[in-house]
Amino acid sequence: MVFLFTIVISIIRITSLIYAKEKIIIYKELKTLVAIIYIFSLFYLVTTTDFESYSNNFIPFKEMTRYHLSSKLFFRNVIGNIIIFMPFGYLVTDMIMEKAHKCHFLIPTTITFITSLIIEIIQMNIGRSFDIDDIILNFVGGLLGYLIFVTIHAIFKHIKNENKLNLIKAILICGLIFIVILLFYVIGVYY
Repeated sequence: MVFLFTIVISIIRITSLIYAKEKIIIYKELKTLVAIIYIFSLFYLVTTTDFESYSNNFIPFKEMTRYHLSSKLFFRNVIGNIIIFMPFGYLVTDMIMEKAHKCHFLIPTTITFITSLIIEIIQMNIGRSFDIDDIILNFVGGLLGYLIFVTIHAIFKHIKNENKLNLIKAILICGLIFIVILLFYVIGVYY
């Protein structure tokens, strides 16, 4: 489904760029495509994954502290919830920086918190469980994504050649595409 969705979105975007005679900036197009695929995949993962559900948890740190650090459940439920929202924090920060040229850490982390809260509410209403620990872990993932963006952005400030910078950005976006695909594959296997 993601493959089909990617092809259709790509065809529409390329056609609209050519028809409007806009300049194509590869890394920006790849970045937009990654964001769309990521959000689509994230929604699919959190609404269709079927695993043994426990009762709702409204007590912070209750669920995450019951797993052994080396267990499969710890990786899936604790590490997985952090990792799956790292690209979210990165992409939200990038989108805001592109338009506003600044982004305080509270903005992407608040958006991450709200998104995670909405996901948990939806899960509770579709027969899965609400877990406050997931919101905390997703928040941490969003914050780490923000920090990764800030670090990479600081490095990019030192590159003066625009063509070289665009090439590096395109390579990083391709790497991000690979990481996102790998991430969803690994998490899909564990779920």
